[in-house]
Amino acid sequence: MRRFEGTALVIATHNTGKLEEIGDLLQPYGVTLTSNADHGLPEPDETETNFVGNARIKAHAAAKATGLPALADDSGIAIDALNGAPGVHTADWAETPQGRNFIIAMERTWAELETVSAPFPRTARFCCTLVLAWPDGHDEAFEGVMPGQIVWPMRGDQGHGYDPIFQPDGYDLTFGEMDRWEKNRISHRADAFAKLIAGCFA
Repeated sequence: MRRFEGTALVIATHNTGKLEEIGDLLQPYGVTLTSNADHGLPEPDETETNFVGNARIKAHAAAKATGLPALADDSGIAIDALNGAPGVHTADWAETPQGRNFIIAMERTWAELETVSAPFPRTARFCCTLVLAWPDGHDEAFEGVMPGQIVWPMRGDQGHGYDPIFQPDGYDLTFGEMDRWEKNRISHRADAFAKLIAGCFA
């Protein structure tokens, strides 16, 4: 396991919310963060069929372009009754000609569950894979999971993506109803980050 020894880290994303969330998690370690947007980097094509493959593409592209270590994540929701879909296509289900619309994605999700008469509880998990890559081509990967179930109708206007229809195990609230920072503390991304911190920063 390679430790992170530098002071500068590129977060391979254009998502300012994700950058802020990661910044909060890494704040104790005195690392200066920049994003793909800060370096004028394009989003590379995500051509792999699993989360770790796509995270590797993003992390290595940013590390190679900047000469700095880079951290990428790939995440999504996997629903058991849909054979793990949407999985790596989680964001794709929200794509419209006018941009991403996750209400449409959630409606599609529920409609597909209804079509296959999925039994209750409609179990699912949010997955997050983090890859920390160095310019020399080395990387370390960490996977986090938050199990739960898909519920309907949508509940809550916090969070983003599929949060209003995902109720994590052990909670009565959906991610969409939870305080953002409480969700961040227990989420699939928090699980992956705990492993990253233990492996490369602590």
